[in-house]
Amino acid sequence: MAYPFRFGVNMIAPSSRATWIEKCRRAEQLGFDVIGVPDHLGLAAPFPALMLAGEATERVRLNTFVLNAPFYNPVLLARDVAGLDQLTDGRVELGLGAGYVKAEFEAAGMPFPSARERVDHLERTVATLRGLFADPEYTPRPVQPGGPTLLLAAWGDRSLRFAAANADIVAFTGAGASDNGRLTLADSAALAKRTDYVRDHLGGRSVEFNLLVQGVIRDEERSAAADYLATHLPFEFDGELDDLPVLLLGTPAQIADTLRERRETLGFNYITVLEPNMEKLAPVIELLRGE
Repeated sequence: MAYPFRFGVNMIAPSSRATWIEKCRRAEQLGFDVIGVPDHLGLAAPFPALMLAGEATERVRLNTFVLNAPFYNPVLLARDVAGLDQLTDGRVELGLGAGYVKAEFEAAGMPFPSARERVDHLERTVATLRGLFADPEYTPRPVQPGGPTLLLAAWGDRSLRFAAANADIVAFTGAGASDNGRLTLADSAALAKRTDYVRDHLGGRSVEFNLLVQGVIRDEERSAAADYLATHLPFEFDGELDDLPVLLLGTPAQIADTLRERRETLGFNYITVLEPNMEKLAPVIELLRGE
């Protein structure tokens, strides 16, 4: 089943109330379907930011993209998630991940769990939320039956198996992360292996596939982008951008063709970009609207 295209933008720049409202309304005006807020120290606090985004807009979905599950007590998190869904008339997409930035745990005065422990906590969190939201006596009551749509961000085998069995949306990070939080971007072959792995574990379920795009790059920006990425990737990076699926390269028409091809071959219908790329993606959204 090929899902229709959906487009999200992750708002990563903290700003004043007026500026936040303005840019959320701009995202909706440009045709984005989802406004997301990541969960990193130094960025906007996800729940108040999404509450204000919901108040300022009319139709966009509101996504925690993604909450660092080990930061949260699942029972307390359920209250905040249900409250946000209730007060935004059921527009919430709940994005969860296992967390990966050791420095943020240290800054919060929290021990940095092992990868296994972080995934354990993610699994407990999902089970707790689902159990509470299924209880007809639970309050605050989420508007969406059973709770908000669940997006799980994953890359490793165990987390992808869990996402395949539980998520409504599987978000492929497009990168592995070391303990220091440094990302190593995946090439097309690596991403294809990950999407195939999820399909092998869906057990007949139908889910959306999401990809977080790190950059929308025009032809005249390629050299500068390669120089920038060379400082963020392993030393073997050869400066070739074309085989990095987390980048979208070329004109709007070329990018639209790329996304059609990726939906056909890899299943990605739901594309999220970072805030600095919001205006660049808008012409692509226009070309793909309704497909």
